[in-house]
Amino acid sequence: MITIIIPAYEEERIIGESLTHLLRSEEPEGADHDHPVEVIVVPNGCTDGTAKEARAMAPGFAARGWRFQVIERERGSKTAALNAGIAAASNPRLMFMDADVHVSPGLVAALARAVDRPAPTYAGGQFRIRPARSLASRLYARFWPRLPFMAQGVPGCGVAAVNAAGRARWVRIPELTSDDIFIRNHFAPEERVGVPDTYSWPIAEGFGALVRVRRRQNRGLAELGEKRPDLVRNAGRTAPGAGATLLLFLRDPAGFLAYAAVALAVRTPLYRLRGRWDRDRGAR
Repeated sequence: MITIIIPAYEEERIIGESLTHLLRSEEPEGADHDHPVEVIVVPNGCTDGTAKEARAMAPGFAARGWRFQVIERERGSKTAALNAGIAAASNPRLMFMDADVHVSPGLVAALARAVDRPAPTYAGGQFRIRPARSLASRLYARFWPRLPFMAQGVPGCGVAAVNAAGRARWVRIPELTSDDIFIRNHFAPEERVGVPDTYSWPIAEGFGALVRVRRRQNRGLAELGEKRPDLVRNAGRTAPGAGATLLLFLRDPAGFLAYAAVALAVRTPLYRLRGRWDRDRGAR
């Protein structure tokens, strides 16, 4: 039916909770064989107990009749982890999931149903940002989902599914920071399907962490533009026009200012990146 691939980097504290949410998922429709869902966790470059914590969840998946495996890789690379998971997948339909995501019970079944078609298809759910502690993160999280890229279409950040025909559009995911955009932009807007089921993930905590994450996102888009300009063109319009920007400001001035402050700080030498794959979540 569907294989769920979860790259994981230094996720010892959170991987168990994410897998627990996954275990609460509804069974996909038409799941009439021994292993309707396969879950592959790929710890990459981890120095903590990510793999151990993931393997501790194996009995729960076995009890459900889901195939489960952990593939450890020495080198820290999310794209290499994704490629390893794809190579090991036994199902033609794939779901990519970040290790800090909490899925709602119906999401896996809904995505499996959405990509159960012959034409190339990309599917995503409705994202929710979990409550943040810092004021800067709360304001940013309130405003960011209203931007065109997030509010329109199927952004697919954190979770996305593709079918076999869609997956055939690339050989390997190259070493890119914006792996999610690389996958999404292989599909035209009419090939992207949104489902109403939700998932959640945490936003970076604190102003400095927000700046580092935004800087990494910007770098990833620039990198994608250099290596695959055709995929950048597929993204369509992502920035709001002057009128839309004014409306966004009037609707949420504080959120707008928080977002603008982060965008301006990215242009300064402050808060430099700590590593290519570090999402800078901050302490929990």
